[in-house]
Amino acid sequence: MLAAVVLAVTLASQTAARYTANWTSLDARPLPSWYDEAKVGIFVHWGVFSVPGFGSEWFWWHWQGQQPPDQKCVSYMSKNYPPGFSYPEFAPRFHAQFFNPEDWADIFKASGAKYVVLTAKHHEGFTNWASPNSWNWNSVDTGPHRDLVGDLGEAVRNRSLHYGLYNSLYEWFHPLYLADKKNGFKTQQFVLSKLLPELYNMVVRYKPEVIWSDGDWEAPDTYWNSTEFLAWLYNDSPVKDTVVTNDRWGAGCACKHGGYYNCEDKYTPGQLPKHKWEKCTSVDTFSWGYRRNMKLSELMDLPAIIEDLVRTVALGGNYLLNVGPTSDGMIPPVFEERLRGVGAWLRINGEAIYTSKPWRVQMENTTVPVWYTSKGATVYAIMTAKPPKLTLQLLGPKTSAATKVTLLGNPNPLSWAPVQPGAGLTVLLPELPYSPSQAWTLKLDGVQ
Repeated sequence: MLAAVVLAVTLASQTAARYTANWTSLDARPLPSWYDEAKVGIFVHWGVFSVPGFGSEWFWWHWQGQQPPDQKCVSYMSKNYPPGFSYPEFAPRFHAQFFNPEDWADIFKASGAKYVVLTAKHHEGFTNWASPNSWNWNSVDTGPHRDLVGDLGEAVRNRSLHYGLYNSLYEWFHPLYLADKKNGFKTQQFVLSKLLPELYNMVVRYKPEVIWSDGDWEAPDTYWNSTEFLAWLYNDSPVKDTVVTNDRWGAGCACKHGGYYNCEDKYTPGQLPKHKWEKCTSVDTFSWGYRRNMKLSELMDLPAIIEDLVRTVALGGNYLLNVGPTSDGMIPPVFEERLRGVGAWLRINGEAIYTSKPWRVQMENTTVPVWYTSKGATVYAIMTAKPPKLTLQLLGPKTSAATKVTLLGNPNPLSWAPVQPGAGLTVLLPELPYSPSQAWTLKLDGVQ
C-alpha cells in the first residue's frame, strides 16, 4: 500500500509543472493570486535587539561590527551597562512576559491587513523559534522560553490572515559565515551547515506563505544556493502552491529575480512597474525595531500612512507596514493606534483597495491629489486631501450618459457634469465626513 502511495505521488509530481534551479525557470512562476489581492500586510521586527531598544535593530553591528563604531551606541552601553557586557547577554532579558499572540492578532485583524510577516531571524542570528541549528541562541532555549513564531502563527491564521516569515540569509558574527567571507565566499560552510538546514526546517515546520528574504547583498546567489532552495520551495515544499517570495536572494538580484520585488527598503517607483512589487515601510521612520527613545515627531501619522498605502496600491504594489514591539511583548499603543486607524479607513474604503488593479491613469492633481484604482468596470478616485470647495474636477475618466458617481460610505448618487463632451467630469461633493486619515474615495461606474 505504501509503495502504491509513493508511486502515485511520484507520478503526480512528474506530471505537474516543475521549476529548475535557474532564474529563467524560477522567474516564470506565476505569483499566487492571494498575494496581489491582499494589498495590505503588517511587518513585525522583534528580537534581542528589542532589549537595548536603542538606535535600531542594527544596534549590535553599529556598536561592535562597523569600524569605527557608532559612538552613540558605545556611549549608551558604557553609561547603562557594566564593563565587558556582551550583546548575547541581552538575550536572557528578552522576556516577552506580556506577549499575548491573541492580542497581537486582534490588532492586525483590526488594521485591515490580510497578511502578517514576523522576523523569524534577523541579522543577529537569534531565531524566534527552537531552531535545531541555533542552539542556545533562540527564543525557546533562552529569553522568552517559548516558540514565538509558532504561537503568533496560530493566532494569525485563526483570524484567516496569511502568515509569512522574514529570514536573514547572513549573520553578522557567525564564525562559519565570517570564515566563508574571509575565503571570498568560495567555501559554503555556513550555507550548508547552518542557513539551508534552518530554512528547510522553518518551511516544513511553519508553512509560511511569504518568505521575506534579506541579508543577501554581501555574496552572490550561487553562494547562498538560492535557486536550489527556491526550486525545492516551488516544487516540493508544503507551501509550493501558495508561497510567495521577494527578490533578496543574492547580490544583484533585487528588482531582477525572485517573486515580487522589494528593490530596496521604502522603495516607491515613479511610474507603474511591469512587475508585481511591495513597499515595506515602518511607522517609526528611524527604525524597524523598537526604540525606547522614539518621539512622536519621528513617526508616520495616519494621513501619511494612508497616502503612502493609496499611492502604492495605485501603482500596483502591496503595502507592508512595520511595527516594532517591546522586548516584553507589547505593541506600543501609538503603533496600535496607527494600525487601528488604517483599519477604520479600510472598512469604508477597502473596496477601492482589496483585489483592485491599477487603472490606465494612476494619478492626477487638478483640484487635490487623486489616485486611481479599478475593479472590473468600476474606477475609484481616492482623494488624499480635502478639496478646498465642494467640487472636484477629474480629467482622467471618460464619461457617458450612464456614468454614476458615489462616495464610499454614502449610498446617494452625486451630481456631476462633464468638463468636455465625454471627457472629464466635475463632481458636486457632499459635506465630507470627518476622517482622521484625510482621504475619501469616489466610486465611478460607467466611465472609461
